[in-house]
This record gives sequence, C-alpha cells and structure tokens, in this order.
Amino acid sequence: MVTVTGGSNKRVSLAALIAVKAGQRPRLVYRVHCRRKGDKRKGFTEADYARLLDAAHQQLGGPLVLVWDNLNTHVSREMGRLIAARDWLTVYRLPPYASELNPVESAWALLKRSLANLAKHSLSELTALIKTRLRRMQYRPALLEAFLARTRLDLTPLRNLRN
Repeated sequence: MVTVTGGSNKRVSLAALIAVKAGQRPRLVYRVHCRRKGDKRKGFTEADYARLLDAAHQQLGGPLVLVWDNLNTHVSREMGRLIAARDWLTVYRLPPYASELNPVESAWALLKRSLANLAKHSLSELTALIKTRLRRMQYRPALLEAFLARTRLDLTPLRNLRN
C-alpha cells in the first residue's frame, strides 16, 4: 500500500523582487504564503504584495522603482490604490507574456529545479526548505546579477532614478 501525502488543498505561494541600487549588490526580497483550509484566495492578495513592497522600501532605505508583470493582482483597482498611496513607489509594467524580461522568473526556475524529485511529508517541511533555498540565493549577488543580465534589460537609468 502507498500512502499519498499530497492530497490536500494546502499550497505554498511565493512573491519576490530583485532590487538594484547604484553602488550596491542586488537584493532578493521575498515572502512565503501558506494557504490553509478555508482561505478564500490561493495566493497573495493585494495587501500581501503591499506589505512586500513596504518591507523592501524599509530594507533598501529609499524610493523604489518597480518593474512588474501583469498578474491580475498586480493590475487590479485595489493594487492601483495601494500603489498610489506610496509616494516613494514608481511602477513600470512589463508587456503581457514577457516572462523572459522578469528576473524573478529565473529565481523561480532555479528554485523549482532544486526542489525536483524531493519528497516532503508536510507543508511546513516544504516551506522550510523553500525558505532555505531562497536564503541561499539572497547571499549570492553574482547569481542575482545573472538573473538580471538574462533579461537583457538596461537598468542603468532605473539604478540612478530618484536616489
């Protein structure tokens, strides 16, 4: 008999950004959300993304210029209201279906490859492993630079904007 442990509606959702600032190493800022039974939304809410941006703003100590994809939560009316309330935040949108321009997609791909063929017995074990792998990425600035370089975006103007 084989016991299957994955048959639930629990899930781990991730949100992250890679921040660049002139004269500093790139930074990976992330949050992990574990969906529990009874949660209405599967992933991050607009308020969750706003908290991530607030944390990045505090950690980086200055204004943020955010280059963001078009996830429905990112472009919602509520998110627009939350963005407008943050005078230190400027948002540019990526074109639709342009995941190759998003450096965080490279981080997700690496994370997924590192988790392949692993069996975890609980959501908390999986969450702990994800956090460990993301922490390792945080302390590898050359890896984060590679993620940024892979997009082929010229971030020079953004690195110097609103310093």
